Amino acid sequence: MKFPGRRKTKHYFPVTEKGRTALSAFNTSESNVYIVGIDQLLVDIEIEVSDDFLDKYDFNKGESFIIDDALCEEVYAYAKEHKMIRGEFPGGAVGNTLHNFSILSESPCFALGAIKKNIEVGDYAFGYISNTHSLVNLSHLHPCTNHMGRALCFITPDCERTFAISKGCMNDLGPEDISEELISGAGALLISAYALRSETDPICSATIRACEYAKKHNIPVVMSMGTSSLVKEKREFLLDFAEKYISVLAMNQDEAQALTGEEDALLASDYILNYVDMALVTVGKKGLYLSAYTEDSIKRETQEPLVTKSIVNYNQYEYSRAVRKSDCQNPIKIYTHISPFNGGPLAIKNTNGAGDAALSALLHDLTANLHHRHFVPNSPKHDSDYLTYSSISQISKYANRVSFEVLSQNSPRLFKPLPDREDSLEDGYWSQ
Repeated sequence: MKFPGRRKTKHYFPVTEKGRTALSAFNTSESNVYIVGIDQLLVDIEIEVSDDFLDKYDFNKGESFIIDDALCEEVYAYAKEHKMIRGEFPGGAVGNTLHNFSILSESPCFALGAIKKNIEVGDYAFGYISNTHSLVNLSHLHPCTNHMGRALCFITPDCERTFAISKGCMNDLGPEDISEELISGAGALLISAYALRSETDPICSATIRACEYAKKHNIPVVMSMGTSSLVKEKREFLLDFAEKYISVLAMNQDEAQALTGEEDALLASDYILNYVDMALVTVGKKGLYLSAYTEDSIKRETQEPLVTKSIVNYNQYEYSRAVRKSDCQNPIKIYTHISPFNGGPLAIKNTNGAGDAALSALLHDLTANLHHRHFVPNSPKHDSDYLTYSSISQISKYANRVSFEVLSQNSPRLFKPLPDREDSLEDGYWSQ
């Protein structure tokens, strides 16, 4: 497994420290660290439209909603005839995150979902498989007779995204398709609130069963939220679900407000920590917030200037590593914020997948901690039962950098790993 971040000359624990065991002394190729993700497998079809186009079909701008197959075909045919289609990509929030995770970490993961049984060259299912990273194991997918789900992603001139979804077989994964053995050996289970939209769909029951297995075997569950309208509709259900099963919750600012009632992203993050161990809230042009718990006795003070917003000196302990609240004797909340990398891209081609990219970086760090603990259990990095390998400050920088890469391209998925060296970054940027 690659370790997260790009390190130069500084190290959190000096390489000359007495008693330190070098990771290079071990055969890391035998590591079995992987993650499992449950997804509604979709093909994203990006279509450039005007606001008038959305009004014509009564589509709510910025939202995600279900449409029937006939309307999907009508809109798709019109867009294709008028050359409005920007591209067609394998999609799904979890699918994007798994793909990016494998590119970043060079480690395997498993996708659980439903896909068309009879795949033909050139169809949507073929495109999904051929454009998904080879380390994403698709052997556990449930084969169906129905066609692949499609998400029509309408992009208006202000880069806002609106999703109209034709379900196909995307909800046909059943609880009988969930392997307890696979879940029990995972470094993390990744799910999306979209899978919980309808409690009568098989995929909802499958997701709940997977979370039960994860809870039984103490596997952290990471959940990305759906669109804000979904969060409003199922707010109490999602909060109860998060409190029962979830370790890490990821969302954008609109979803955070819908979930917590707080307009301020920092206060929303604080609220979310009443239910989970860690929260990632992306705030568009203002960057992202990352909050978590750590043990009071091992907290680390920042070397950056203290910042007060809605919480006084909120970044004081941002150099601390996250710990599950249940593993703390005296838990304290820690927070960090970062503005967009290099001010953001000069031209944002597409915001689709930026949040998924940030979450893939966080997952990489979480699993790197397990990988390192397996091979170097006596390392000072494991003097406590940490959830992450790095400080939340460093994770935020890493997540920010990966999001920048996706924002700079016309695809919700990474094409290639980040560069091995970031010469424009200050020395020690990745060293915490």
